[in-house]
Amino acid sequence: MPGVSAGILLYRWSAAGLEVLLVHPGGPYWAKKDAGAWSIPKGEAEPDELGGTPSAAGARPAPDGDAAWRRPPKVKPRLTAVAADLLAVAKREFREETGFDPDGVAAPGAAFAPLGGVKQRGHKIVYVWALEGDCDASVAAGEDFEMEWPPRSGRTARFPEVDRAAWFDLATAHEKILAGQRRFLDDLAVVAGGGPAA
Repeated sequence: MPGVSAGILLYRWSAAGLEVLLVHPGGPYWAKKDAGAWSIPKGEAEPDELGGTPSAAGARPAPDGDAAWRRPPKVKPRLTAVAADLLAVAKREFREETGFDPDGVAAPGAAFAPLGGVKQRGHKIVYVWALEGDCDASVAAGEDFEMEWPPRSGRTARFPEVDRAAWFDLATAHEKILAGQRRFLDDLAVVAGGGPAA
């Protein structure tokens, strides 16, 4: 079974229009990369969290409490999760990568809108929920990970999973985000197209 990740695309409205929160991966391999390196805050589901297998779009809605949600006409079909509670995974991973509780930064009355899933290189499937909210990206702080560094040195070094977070307008986000996640930005533009919640 391919790896499965879940994440939350936090968005807000500013004078400049629609903005999204993206994170930059930490560690030496990503240190000098910018364009095409940023990501939606997300992470992998543990094997015991996957109660089912991914299915083709339209099979049935993910069991995340948003069963009444319907894909807007202009949003492309995406994969849907059959049995796993991937929204819980997405919330946990958002906390681990940013230090923010997604329920705590949500706008009043905002709901998690499932954007479905896309298959990325290496066959990993990424599921994303859009959420209107706000936070101070400058104080985002994720958890650390360990890896051998320098390579083949036998030494272990610690690095942050995410070394920074920032808000971007959609045009800039298209340049910054990993290519495999760009379609989520297009879907968000449709889902959030009506403007901020009253």
